[in-house]
Amino acid sequence: MLRDIPQVTKNLLILNILMFALTFFFQTQNIDLNSMLGAHYVNSPLFKPYQIISYFFMHGDVFHILFNMFALVMFGGFLEKLWGPKRFFILYISAAIGAFALYNAIGVFEIIQLRKEIAAMGTPSLETIDNLMLSGQVYVNPPAALQKYYEMCFTPMVGASGAIFGIMAAFAILFPNTELMLLFPPIPIKAKFLIGGYFVYELYRSFYQVAGDNVAHLAHVGGAIVGAILVLIWRRNRTNFY
Repeated sequence: MLRDIPQVTKNLLILNILMFALTFFFQTQNIDLNSMLGAHYVNSPLFKPYQIISYFFMHGDVFHILFNMFALVMFGGFLEKLWGPKRFFILYISAAIGAFALYNAIGVFEIIQLRKEIAAMGTPSLETIDNLMLSGQVYVNPPAALQKYYEMCFTPMVGASGAIFGIMAAFAILFPNTELMLLFPPIPIKAKFLIGGYFVYELYRSFYQVAGDNVAHLAHVGGAIVGAILVLIWRRNRTNFY
């Protein structure tokens, strides 16, 4: 099967699976790779510049990586064969970075507001809080603003979903009438409706979140937007529909 997958798609698939396996290995050594290599907000004490790239090779659970890698092979492999490795790689990386940028757009502002609230409390100081955070420690039963600050700073964004949404958006624009077969229920649906509907759902969930939802919906939207912009630029005046 791997022989039929184009080179860049194959390398991305292997690298993602390898990093997922390493995550479980390091967990046995009490090392949290997702926290180290996942993307923290840029104004979080835990942010490191390399996370902008490393985050989209990390995944939270089996379902997460299965969906992303299935979509990578299904849509990404097709686009790489159509475009060639260079253009496909540019799309993948650009969509992933675009996902990171939009994910930070609102989160960074929220952290700034929280830091102002915490600073107004006076004790403990922000410097003390950040130093404790860097050492992996937190206050017991913190005030609401501090608890929210901990949650936003400690929870990294992981996964290739932003890049995958960029790929799917590109596919839907280039091949809007291609019928895709759903698994549940097993019915055919055109790409423009399936992927377009999925995008609308992610956009809705970006602004109307429910308790316990840890999915970075805004990152998915960012990846899709970048993917759509790139393919529209590349396609220019082409009007082929498949």
